[in-house]
Amino acid sequence: MSSSPRIDVVVVTYNPGETIATFLASASDQSDVASVTVVDNASTDGAAKAAAATAQAGFVDTGRNAGYGFAANRGAEQGTAPWILISNADIDLGDGALAAMADAGDADPSIGLVGPVVRETDGSVYPSARPLPTFWLGTGHALLGKVWRDNPFSRRYRTALDVTGGPVDAGWLSGSCFLVRREAWEAIGGFDEGFFMFFEDVDLGRRIGEAGYRNVWVPTAEVTHLGGHSYRSDPSPMLAAHHASAARYLSLVYPHWWQAPGRALIGVGLAARQKAEVAAARKALATRAD
Repeated sequence: MSSSPRIDVVVVTYNPGETIATFLASASDQSDVASVTVVDNASTDGAAKAAAATAQAGFVDTGRNAGYGFAANRGAEQGTAPWILISNADIDLGDGALAAMADAGDADPSIGLVGPVVRETDGSVYPSARPLPTFWLGTGHALLGKVWRDNPFSRRYRTALDVTGGPVDAGWLSGSCFLVRREAWEAIGGFDEGFFMFFEDVDLGRRIGEAGYRNVWVPTAEVTHLGGHSYRSDPSPMLAAHHASAARYLSLVYPHWWQAPGRALIGVGLAARQKAEVAAARKALATRAD
């Protein structure tokens, strides 16, 4: 613990399996931590509560699975530190990651959200900092992303991130793990709880920007994405949630009646993408089962 801890850690869980113990162990190795709170969305595996007790972390049971944003908002209420780390359970925090993110934020009061390098277990870098999905960018990516992966829309949307370079300003940062200035978080009311899952981070980045703050990706902090344990074998519910959240985001960004044709066009693309992803995921599951 730092003599003047700057960060309240909030981790959201839903049947996290062994990943929550790994996260809490990595959090205990960080400096600048004021508190650690596990917020559980009515898990049935008991792992989150047990791991929180072992790690002597705070534990909040929401009593229902009301979504990632809902749980994160409850967790952020537990502390008063100037920075809040919000994370999935399947994240392993790299050495000094939290201090590096807080240092970057403290160096510039215009920064509201700070994102780390997110590595997959194979070492590859996930494109966790992206531009906001405008009408044409979102349409092109939704329609072509699965059939022509290297199309110009998806190329621009999946921002190439240089871990040897400097910080990168983004429209939004991945909700899997980020640091947010409490002042900015409270100014916009945290996550929009109307998003059950997916796009709550896109919307957060949009509203952080509208409030006059910046979303900045910093290569000096690294975390590893271990792979979630909360998804069911059937991918349909999660993909349906993604589709519903995308539609909600569109309605917020393009709310006018004369924008309805555009919303409909993107909706067609999202529906086609969802169908293709469900088919691909089911095929992969069947192949593994064989």
